[in-house]
Amino acid sequence: MDLLDAHGWLADVLNEVSVQFQRVPGSAIFLRYVKSSYQNDPIRSAVELFLFLFAVRYLLAPRSTSKKSYVKLSDEEIDELVDEWVPEPLVAPLTAFEEATNEKRPVIVGPTGPKSRLLSGRTVTNVASYNFYNLVGHETLKEKAIQTLRTYGVGPCGPPGFYGTQDVHMKTEADVAAHLGTAACIIYAQAFSTISSVIPAFAKRGDIIVADKAVNFAIRKGMQISRSSIRWYEHNDMDDLQNVLASVVKEQAKKPLTRRFIITEGLFENIGDMVDLVKVTELKQRYKFRLILDETWSFGVLGRTGAGVTEHQGVNVREVDMLVGSLAGPICAGGGFCAGSDEIVEHQRLSASAYTFSAALPAMLATTASEVLAMLESNGELFTQVRENIKTMWTQLDPRSEWVYCTSAIENPIMVLVLKPEVVASRKLGFSDQEQLLQEMVDEALTNGVMMTRLKSMPRAMHVTAKEIAWELQPALKVCITTGFTRKETERTGTVIRHAITKVMKARR
Repeated sequence: MDLLDAHGWLADVLNEVSVQFQRVPGSAIFLRYVKSSYQNDPIRSAVELFLFLFAVRYLLAPRSTSKKSYVKLSDEEIDELVDEWVPEPLVAPLTAFEEATNEKRPVIVGPTGPKSRLLSGRTVTNVASYNFYNLVGHETLKEKAIQTLRTYGVGPCGPPGFYGTQDVHMKTEADVAAHLGTAACIIYAQAFSTISSVIPAFAKRGDIIVADKAVNFAIRKGMQISRSSIRWYEHNDMDDLQNVLASVVKEQAKKPLTRRFIITEGLFENIGDMVDLVKVTELKQRYKFRLILDETWSFGVLGRTGAGVTEHQGVNVREVDMLVGSLAGPICAGGGFCAGSDEIVEHQRLSASAYTFSAALPAMLATTASEVLAMLESNGELFTQVRENIKTMWTQLDPRSEWVYCTSAIENPIMVLVLKPEVVASRKLGFSDQEQLLQEMVDEALTNGVMMTRLKSMPRAMHVTAKEIAWELQPALKVCITTGFTRKETERTGTVIRHAITKVMKARR
């Protein structure tokens, strides 16, 4: 075949292809597009052709060019490896002390009132529950809860943002905001997950958190989830807080701007003392930090109407960026809340995991919270009575016992009793020794008809270092005061506890 024949054959093939292509629907439109595109912008046509060829090359290319390199195991070898594999435990195994404590733990049958009936049949004086105002079993609250239960059912069975929000939830949010004096409020279904969701909703990787070393476990989990950089300051030491804040500001002066937070508690769960909120807000403003205040144990307790440490210390609530609290505990309902500005609250409705992915608070608990807040605002006698009982219990335990002293604030209805430093030093008591002694005191008091408990923290995570712990919980007794006791009953209870402490300590000389 010479060149002329080849040219004729190629022309016939191209003509046949053209004829067949023109029979395709839309081919005329495509040809006009290509012609006009080439005439108006030939560079564009070249780019499109390149992208088309690249796409064809990508689709036809082999998926993996690297040669697989692995050892093929037989079925017997696979079974052997599976049998040998031992998963790492999620939690540490129980110690002998914990097992013994679990076996002797008293079980309450019925409501947890000031006088509680145990599974053994005995009726004991209960100073182990947070029934400060004796609202557990309150007839008015029971009637309201039953009425709400019959109207709304047990629970909404859906997250607040997906058919879970009911009118009683919005009313409770408005009631809490009005009680605190904030612009807005958001309620969560569980108290523990409130603060542990609020923190990571605002603090992210690269942000800086300055926290008190004695903050509770829920706060620590929230900080861990946030993956922020954490700086600790000594418990309730305002001078150390100022030094840490100044150090952070100096270190970040030439770095990109980050969010910075101070996190502390109103009444500290693990110690019982109170934050110096006036000084904290002053430092927060001076060094341009945001403040997250956990009022889990101070809301419903401190202040003229129970509005918390802001009311008690005369601090404008707007000075606190995020005010977190519990509707369980003193309020005897359930769930938690975060109060602040409209922007702070609305941000959480999409960013807080416990709000977005958890079923909403049962309606009867929301109604109970609103009713209790109304009672606290209208009945100041509740605060007067519980504070009188606190003073009465203090006179029986703190100054009169030679073995323990109270670390709680005088306004706190939870008395945290720790062994005196001279007692620990003289007897060379380690952490486990102190826990054993305190448990024996709890058992001795229960034998004499008074049920109290020890201060318990969540177990230490596995494989953590001493630097990561930052602060070690001191073993302590925990005594909860209630208005359900008269003055004489409170004195008698305090005497039983003091005698139980003395008996155990003298027996262990």
